[in-house]
Formats: sequence, C-alpha cells, structure tokens
Amino acid sequence: MSITVEKPYEAEGTELIITEEALQFIEELHNRFASTRDELLENRVTAQQEAAASGTMDFPAETAEIREGDWTVDAQPASLADRRVEITGPPAPAKMAINALNSGAKVWLACLEDALSPSWGNLIEAQKNLYEAARETLQFTSPEGKEYSLRTDIDLPVVVVRPRGWHLPEKNILVNGKPAIGSLVDFGLHFFHNAQVLAEKGTGPFYYLAKLEHYREARLWNEIFSFAEQKLGIPHGTVKATVLIETIPAAFQMDEILYELREHASGLNAGRWDYLFSIIKYFRASGEQFVLPDRAQVGMTQPFMRAYTELLVATCHKREAFAMGGMAAFIPNRREPEVTAKAIEKVRDDKSREAGDGYDGSWVAHPDLVDLCAEEFTKVLGENPNQISRKRDDVNVTAEDLLNIGAAEGDVTEAGVRMNLYVAVYYTAVWLSGNGAVAIHNLMEDAATAEISRSQVWQQIHNGTVTADTSVTVTTELVEKLLGEEVQRLREEINDDATFSKYFEPAAGIIKDLVLNTEHYEDFLTSPAYEILN
Repeated sequence: MSITVEKPYEAEGTELIITEEALQFIEELHNRFASTRDELLENRVTAQQEAAASGTMDFPAETAEIREGDWTVDAQPASLADRRVEITGPPAPAKMAINALNSGAKVWLACLEDALSPSWGNLIEAQKNLYEAARETLQFTSPEGKEYSLRTDIDLPVVVVRPRGWHLPEKNILVNGKPAIGSLVDFGLHFFHNAQVLAEKGTGPFYYLAKLEHYREARLWNEIFSFAEQKLGIPHGTVKATVLIETIPAAFQMDEILYELREHASGLNAGRWDYLFSIIKYFRASGEQFVLPDRAQVGMTQPFMRAYTELLVATCHKREAFAMGGMAAFIPNRREPEVTAKAIEKVRDDKSREAGDGYDGSWVAHPDLVDLCAEEFTKVLGENPNQISRKRDDVNVTAEDLLNIGAAEGDVTEAGVRMNLYVAVYYTAVWLSGNGAVAIHNLMEDAATAEISRSQVWQQIHNGTVTADTSVTVTTELVEKLLGEEVQRLREEINDDATFSKYFEPAAGIIKDLVLNTEHYEDFLTSPAYEILN
C-alpha cells in the first residue's frame, strides 16, 4: 500500500479502528478524489481575491436554471424526520459522548471538526466511541470508579458525524508520501466501520458537511458518498448529509448545494459563527464598511444575519429539505444561578425566534438546554415532526441584503479588542492541550469563535479602525500592548495547575503572528496551531 501510519499505535482502540482494510478504503478515497479536492481549494483562493477586489458577491449566473427550477431533494428517512433539538459536541472523551447520547436530544452532532482538537489520541478515541455508539455498547469508568453507560429508558439520539473541513490535513497518515486529507480520514474511518450497522438500523450513516464554499465542493461529496455506498454494498442514497451554510459564498449557492447533493441531501444549517468569520475573511481588506462591531454585539437580529437565516429556511423548504438553526453560545453555570437564569432567557429567545421563522430544529451545546430547545420548537410544531410544509414564500432576499454589513448596529471598542485577544489566546491554548471546546465566561467557545476573534483584530488593524470607547486607532503597536496585558490577565486568572496553562506562551505566539502580520492573512487559525499540536 502507498498509505502509511506515521504515529506508533499507542492510542487505546487503535487496533480496532486503524485496520489494514480501513486504510485501503481511505487510500482508495484519496486516489479517486484528492486531486479534485486540491483543485477546489485552489479555486477558493481565486474566489477570495476576486471578492476582496470587488467588495461584492452575487448569485452565480451559470446556475440560474437550478435556482428557478422545480425540483426537490430525495425523501428523508424516518429516523431523521424529527430534528427539533440537536446537541453538539466532540465524540471524545467518552464521558462527553455518553452525556450527549443520554441527553434526550433527537440528534447528536458528533463533531470531529471545530469542537475536537485533532490530536492522534483524540481522533482514535472519537472513532472508537462512534464505533461503540453505533452498536449501543459505549460505556466508560472514570479514574474515581464512576461508571457511565447509555440509557435504556429513552430513544437514543440519531448520530450525525461532522468530519473536518476540506482544508485540514491529517499528518499521522501519509498517502503517496503526503499528509492525508482530514475529511477523507474522518469520513472513511466512520463509514467503513459503521455504515452497514447503521444502514441496517435505518439510523445512518448521516453527516454534517463543514465550511463548503462552492457547489462543486458539494458535488465532490456527492461523488464520494455514491462511491462509498457502492464499494460497501450500501443502497444508493442511504447516506444523508446536512450542509453547514457557514461561509459567505455558500450563502449565495444554497439551492445549488442542495441540488448537487439531492439524492444524499438532508438539509442546511445556519452555522452562524463560522459565517461571521467567513464574511470578515472574504472582505477583510475591502474597506471600513465591512468592519463589524464587537463580536458580542453581532446577534442574529442584525439585518444581514436576518437575510441569511430567512433565505436558508425558504430555500430548504422549497426543496423539501430540513432547515436547521444554529448554536446559542450561552451555557448554564450551575454555581451561579443568576448567570444561568440570564443564559436560559437568551437561549429561549434565540430558539423561539428560530422556531417562529420556520426552522425545523436547532442546536444546543449543553444537556441542560435540551428540554428548553425542545419546548420552544414544540410550541410551534405541536405534534408535527417538522415544518417543511411552511414554505416562506414571503421571503425575498437580494445579494445586497446579504452583504449589508454596514447597517449592523454597534461599535468597535477597545474592550472588544481586548476580549477578542483574550478569547483567541485562551481557546488556542486549550486547543493545543487537546480540548476543542471550552466554556469561557459562560459562553461556549470553539474554533469558529476564536477565528472571528483573531480575524476581527487583523481587519481592524488593516483598516485603521477607531475605537468608540477610547477613541484610539487600532494599530499593531496598540494590539501588541493589549495582547501582552491580556496574556498576563489569563496567567493571573488561570491556576498554573490547569492542563492548558503551559500552552499560553505558544498560543500567544500564534495569535501575535496571525494578527500583527498585516501583509499576510492566514485562512485558518488551526493550520499553524496544528503544526505544533502534540
């Protein structure tokens, strides 16, 4: 074989997951599809350059017939009919996976992407846990002797796996002498080991597709699904995929993405945090009109966000697909009842708005919020499993609506710059320590929110943005000073015994390089961070 595993088989469960047959399957996926993926990534660079230069974007002229055509995606399996509440989180460690499966949610989004730090051990454990979850045998005993197992008194959530995005490599596996493609490794291992079991139960295999930027990227996934089904003898169309509309170009190609995946399409999701990151990335150098207010002020009621979310519902329901709402970042803090009460109120407002807009379900990050989300959607759905029949013909969104960033209410403040630097360093340190999602001041932060944080600072420096609270210009000198102060603040707040505190220095170095290098913008924070992971 021309596929090799660079890392010794040290992680528990490796022999179960990294088999010769599974590696052969991954190798074949690469030989058939890797060159197309490489070409599509090159096309992203060109598209970003064109958008930055023009300061605009539009619905593709060449696909007008698809947008205007009368077609729908294939029928959905019964196990996915009701998605009113989906809990998201990494499939490792096992305790978190079991808590998600025991939460009472309809779906568990098992995230191998933004919520999982892709160390070799994490990836092997995640695949092992997904293997056992598919067979409902997952259990765990803590070092203190506490036992965790799957509940038998409820219907367990349907598992929908989110592989890594197209851009991420897997350095522990080499194919033809080069690092493997993370998404093909994640999908290949999960599909190879679990597709037959899940298909026989009618509960999969199902996937969330992250960070797509063009309908041709959806076409590639569709070809991969068709090949994988044929290779393993799974009926064509068994795989169902929900695409996260979390990049600005994808917002202009929702119809096309569903069309390319139509025999495998399940729906679209409003990936709100990565969506904001993508807007900043694409138009970072296109002028002050694209500079967003502080991240905390950019909620879902801003006009350009309303346009995006309403267009998603209208597009999905026109095509008989699910429209899935996004993540509310607020999480309960059981030690602070007042904080919890405020968080619950904000989450309830968010889920009530989504249900009222026509969404068929939404995400939560914490088991304590499952019942709240289900309650708000049940108020609208009643006994119906979804509201695909609600077509939202009243929605008429233009390209100008989607790009109306300048109408966003709020300000850029020095306090906001500080918080961006604080979160970016904090999250990166946690990520380097092996954890992909962390609660910071009662907000769930993952790679997407860290990306927004560091990208906003880069954009503010580039555009010479003036802060509203202190009336100072955001410069490299100011940011370097604030970064040092925020790192010191972190060191004072976080005990040295914390597993991630030793990563503050390398994390601060990464963020400093990313935000102060105004001659170059790194597309993904996780790319340089991955080079030093483990």
